[in-house]
Amino acid sequence: MKEKIQVLEITDCRYPALLRELGENAPARLYCIGDIDLLSQRCGAVVGARKATQYGKTVSYNIGSKLAENGIVTVSGMAYGCDANAHLGALAQGGKTIAVLGCGVDICYPQKNIGLMNKIKESGLIISEYEPGTPPLTHHFPLRNRIISGISEMVVVAEASLASGSLITAGYAAEQGRKLMAVPGNITNIMSIGCNKLIQDGVMPVITVDDVIKEFGVDPPAPEVLENLNLGSDEKKVLEYIIYNGESSADNVAAALEMRVSQVNAVVSILEIKGLLLTDMGKIYIAK
Repeated sequence: MKEKIQVLEITDCRYPALLRELGENAPARLYCIGDIDLLSQRCGAVVGARKATQYGKTVSYNIGSKLAENGIVTVSGMAYGCDANAHLGALAQGGKTIAVLGCGVDICYPQKNIGLMNKIKESGLIISEYEPGTPPLTHHFPLRNRIISGISEMVVVAEASLASGSLITAGYAAEQGRKLMAVPGNITNIMSIGCNKLIQDGVMPVITVDDVIKEFGVDPPAPEVLENLNLGSDEKKVLEYIIYNGESSADNVAAALEMRVSQVNAVVSILEIKGLLLTDMGKIYIAK
């Protein structure tokens, strides 16, 4: 049984407003499978290398998850590597995601991502400017990248070499006036050069995943968990600070809460035992 393909003309009120702002560069129509209402919701794009390292895959997955946790739709291109992991991260949190294809929406490319494509069809959205049956031609992909950024408020480049198509998306984002962020990487890894160069050129770096959410201006969910826990006053203050402010260091927590660093470390140790916080490489963050 074939899925129903919906066609949105640029004059349709359901056509994404941000994309329509591109004027003559906006596609005349979009072919869609899935929930077209997602096009009217807040969207953030996560793009990156197809030949991604494990670091790039993990970062993409985590950003997709964080967007989903905060009610933001994750947009990407359903390619191998970073793109696929961004979609998966969103889906794992029960969130929504949009895949923008460089072929017809009835064609899965790459074919090995058919399982992912089916999951997106169930709870997300597949879109393309190309008619059904259109094959995935090489020159389609740079053009489709303008749609990825065009429907999004922000583009995050998770990992990219200097030859990465993700840098084309970053270029479109800059032209379109979208917010743009890049994840810094290992300077000895060729797959990090593109992101590091973006940061060198003035693009905002992603230091923690929470930075992405802060740029959306989204307030973290209320820490209802605090109401149901038997916590001391210092424990509650420290946990509440990390919930609202994201990953931090003991020094930052101490300064913000006017506590001694030794006092913060003692409280964090107790919260770790209770399974509420974790520490790693000098950072404190919420235990998931």
